[in-house]
Amino acid sequence: MRVALFLTCVNDTLYPDTGRAVVKLLERLGVDVDFPSGQTCCGQAHYNTGYRHGAEPLARHFAEVFAGYDAIVTPSGSCGAMVRELYPRMGARARAEGRGESLTRALAPVVPKTYELTEFLVDVLGVTDVGAYYPHKVTYHPTCHGLRSLGLGERPTRLLAQVRGLELVELPGAEECCGFGGTFSVKNPDVSAAMGLDKVRAAESTGAGVLCAADNSCLMHIGGTMTRLRSGMRPVHIAEILASTEEEQLT
Repeated sequence: MRVALFLTCVNDTLYPDTGRAVVKLLERLGVDVDFPSGQTCCGQAHYNTGYRHGAEPLARHFAEVFAGYDAIVTPSGSCGAMVRELYPRMGARARAEGRGESLTRALAPVVPKTYELTEFLVDVLGVTDVGAYYPHKVTYHPTCHGLRSLGLGERPTRLLAQVRGLELVELPGAEECCGFGGTFSVKNPDVSAAMGLDKVRAAESTGAGVLCAADNSCLMHIGGTMTRLRSGMRPVHIAEILASTEEEQLT
C-alpha cells in the first residue's frame, strides 16, 4: 500500500511534531509513509472565506501531488473534511457554472482515498491498540469537522481507551464547538473567546491534566485560552499520544 502524509499548513508551520508523530506511529504499525514535498494548502481557508474560485487551483494541485497513492492520511479532521466533503461540491459548482467536468475528474481519484488519522487506523488498518503508553489522565474534545463532517464517532476514543497507562475521562458538553471555526474566530472574536472559555472550564472540571483532540487548529485556540487562564492543563494532539511509548515516558 502506498501511503502519503498530508500534513496541512497549520501543522507544517506550527506543529511539525504532530507530523513526526504520525510517521512514527504508522511506521511502528508496518506502514511505509511518503511525504510529497509539493503539497501545499488544501484551499479550505479560501473556500470558507468566500474565495471559492480561488480555491480551485489549490484543489487541482492537491490532486496532482497525491495522485497514485492508495491512501492519503492527515492528522486533521478539518482538512480531511475539506477534501472529502467540499471538493465534490467544488466540482459540482464548476459544472453548474458551465466550466465543464475537468475539476470533478481531477478530484475524483483522491477524494475517497483521503482519511483522517483515526479513520485510517481503525477502518483501513483495523487496529485500535497501537502499542502506545501514556500515563496521564486525559479528556477528549471531538472537533466539529471530525464530529459532523467526517463522522469519526467513537474511533478516537476507542484508540485512546487502548493506550496503556492512560485514564480517559468524559468531557462535559463534548460536542459543543470550542469557538475557533477558522475565520469565525477572527470575525466574531468575543463570541469565539467566550466559547473557548466554556470549553476550557468544562475540561478543567474533569480533573484531567491533558485535553486531547484530532485538530491542532482547535487545540491552538483552546491552548491559547488555557495559557491566558494559567490553567494546569495541556492541549495534546491525539497522534502524539498514540505515538508515545513507555521508553519515551521513562526517559
